[in-house]
Amino acid sequence: MAYILHFIKRLHTFSGAALYINLFGMVISSFLESIGILLIIPLLGLIGIVSLDMGGSYFSWLSEYLSDVPPTLALLMILGSYIIIVLGQNLIQRSVTIRNVEIQNLYGRHLRLETYNSLLLSNWPFFLNKRSSDLINLLTIELARVLGAINLFLQLVTSLIFTFIQIGIAFWLSPNLTLFVLGSGIILGLFSSRFIKRAKALGNQTSQLSQSYLAGITDQLNGIKDIKSNTLERSRIKWLSDLTEGMIREQVSYVKLRMNSQLVYKMSSALLIACFILVSFKLFQTQGIQLLTITVIFARLWPRFTSIQSTLEQLASMIPACKALIQLQNECNNATERLELGYEVNAPLRAEHGIECRNISFRYNREETEFTLKNINFHIPSNRMTAIAGPSGAGKSTLIDLIMGLMQPESGQILIDGKPITNENLLSYRQSISYVAQDPFLFNASIRENLQLIQPDASDEQMWEALEFASSSDFVRKLPQGLDTVIGDRGIRLSGGERQRLVLARAVIRKPAILVLDEATSALDTENEKKIQEAIDRLKGTMTVIVVAHRLSTIRHADQVIVIDQGKLVERGEFVQLAADSASLFGNLLNNQSEASA
Repeated sequence: MAYILHFIKRLHTFSGAALYINLFGMVISSFLESIGILLIIPLLGLIGIVSLDMGGSYFSWLSEYLSDVPPTLALLMILGSYIIIVLGQNLIQRSVTIRNVEIQNLYGRHLRLETYNSLLLSNWPFFLNKRSSDLINLLTIELARVLGAINLFLQLVTSLIFTFIQIGIAFWLSPNLTLFVLGSGIILGLFSSRFIKRAKALGNQTSQLSQSYLAGITDQLNGIKDIKSNTLERSRIKWLSDLTEGMIREQVSYVKLRMNSQLVYKMSSALLIACFILVSFKLFQTQGIQLLTITVIFARLWPRFTSIQSTLEQLASMIPACKALIQLQNECNNATERLELGYEVNAPLRAEHGIECRNISFRYNREETEFTLKNINFHIPSNRMTAIAGPSGAGKSTLIDLIMGLMQPESGQILIDGKPITNENLLSYRQSISYVAQDPFLFNASIRENLQLIQPDASDEQMWEALEFASSSDFVRKLPQGLDTVIGDRGIRLSGGERQRLVLARAVIRKPAILVLDEATSALDTENEKKIQEAIDRLKGTMTVIVVAHRLSTIRHADQVIVIDQGKLVERGEFVQLAADSASLFGNLLNNQSEASA
């Protein structure tokens, strides 16, 4: 329950006085409902069903007062009072319910924004260790269960307030009888605690199954082409059939648990009521009218007791979701990039002289002795093209991540124009960089919207200029709606080359100081590769271009080539110089690619 209370405390901090106002409204509403119950007895007395002369001071006082009033007038007074109390109670309850919904929805929005903000502010290594489907599951299904737990907790508080007030009135009427009932109820509550433990265990299964479902569906939709081309449909249907069978078993088990607990609780309650009436007459010698009032009160309370028990079971089943969300938030907080200026707009840094990697060493796990990169030293001149080459697994992508400031080196420094990249200037540094990945990512939106993600205020003229620069304008003009053509999920309606060129146009539209191309042409055919290469060549002299090369032939026009092998810088020089040296690693790689393509 501590995990749920964590969010309730934060709800209290978020809502402030509004929560106390609602709490006070609940108390008044419950009190008025109790007064309405007590008015039943005078009504029964006036129509002759019971005698108001029996019982304690409460009923005697009413009897004395009503004896001096004409019966019709007395009846009208009590009925009028009853209507006013019921109206007031329902108006207050209406206001409290609406305000509760407002508070919960506002806090739900706050919690979603807070969690998503924490996620986006986490550093790149955090995402390297997380599966995207697990994060989606936490941000959707599990977060919704957390909000459901908050709603249930507030319902529980409402039920408890009503219950305590009703018990207080019953205690005023007959302390001994009320203590007897409460003692029996406590024993019953202790007995039913095992149902709550079982509900928590089923809640863990719910979280695991929803995580497996979302992970599997996400992976398979991303790999639908492989599934279709390799005729894996039957095996994937069997996977979903087995998983959903497990979901059914879990849901049926949970319903059985709730029905069993309610059966036990209701049968126990029936026996308790029977014993209650018997004990009232035999041991406590309770008067008829007093017994009737207490019986009415507890008859209304038994459904509340059952509801409280059911709510506790549902809360127990949602504890795993609360725990998972708290763990995610803690992990995000531990992985937060300490950017001094947050997401405020700052002037991008301009690489006037260049970028320097000075004694860079890095490893993903500091408990391991092996370094991914070790003692890397080189300088990238501004407004020139620098290529980074090397065999697969050499550490090229890791080096790019460090240069872009996505990760921090374990030792050494990244400097721009001689100044180290620190938390104070990291945001401005990143705003000077545009990045094009090997696997181009585009949103399921129009071309215009994709370009405006990088440059929100870009004009049509600027968009066409960027498209022209990236050799993309011709195919965009041929599309049905031009810039307003929706390109589908991840740009699926475009060819691979078109997607890559469109991503390049998006990267250059804001005219960055530094452009990073991470094997951006490795999956393209010769024609598209040539178009991308021509676009890159046009960028020389206007910005600092850093290219991670898989196809070494594409970096012939690089001003310098840096060769990485096993995490170390092994060669550096001009393309022609390194290619001419048959004994060099770069020369061997180039020769091997030439022979493979021959």
